[in-house]
Amino acid sequence: MAPPRKLTTPFDPQSFLSKLGEGKTLVKAPKDRILFAQGDTADAVFYIQEGKVKLTVMSQQGKEAVVAILEPGSFFGEACLAGEQVRVATTTALEKSTVVRIDKQAMVNVLQQEPTFSELFISYILSRNIRIQEDLVDQLFNSSEKRLARVLLLLAHFGKEGKPQAVIAKISQETLAEIVGTTRSRVSFFLNRFRKLGFIQYNGGIHVHSSLLNVVLHD
Repeated sequence: MAPPRKLTTPFDPQSFLSKLGEGKTLVKAPKDRILFAQGDTADAVFYIQEGKVKLTVMSQQGKEAVVAILEPGSFFGEACLAGEQVRVATTTALEKSTVVRIDKQAMVNVLQQEPTFSELFISYILSRNIRIQEDLVDQLFNSSEKRLARVLLLLAHFGKEGKPQAVIAKISQETLAEIVGTTRSRVSFFLNRFRKLGFIQYNGGIHVHSSLLNVVLHD
């Protein structure tokens, strides 16, 4: 009689991302800590468990631009898997954050060995590429006011599954200006206008109302 087949536990991507060892380490970053800087060696992929991370790029002339605000569930630094030798951007904790650092080889191994994890990772990369394309169209064709309204709605998760996060944790006007691609004074002007029109409120953060969509949809 043949021995009973040994059952294997299905691979759980979240368990893999939360379990340390095997090339994975936990980074607890206070606000404003740099996780990696532009020009650093690209040798790992990162995954955000808690908090928010700002991705910025500095030009040779010293001008800084915010490329993205990454939230829990986001990967970053994955360009090392495609041959990137040095970082082309800087990542900074916008608030107290918990991040998993995955060595490049450990990431390659799990992508090759675990189809479930590969599907999760590819799905994330594709959705982020779509977001980048939308951001580019927004930057090319929309006014600063519309771009700011869209950023606020995205940070509040309007349009995503589940209940919107109506109150955005405190984020500086300087950071919003860097995301939108305008000046702090213009951001302040538009925020005050949105507040007077009842689209947002200030209450320990920015409380975003769905009516702010009117700014984005208005031609």
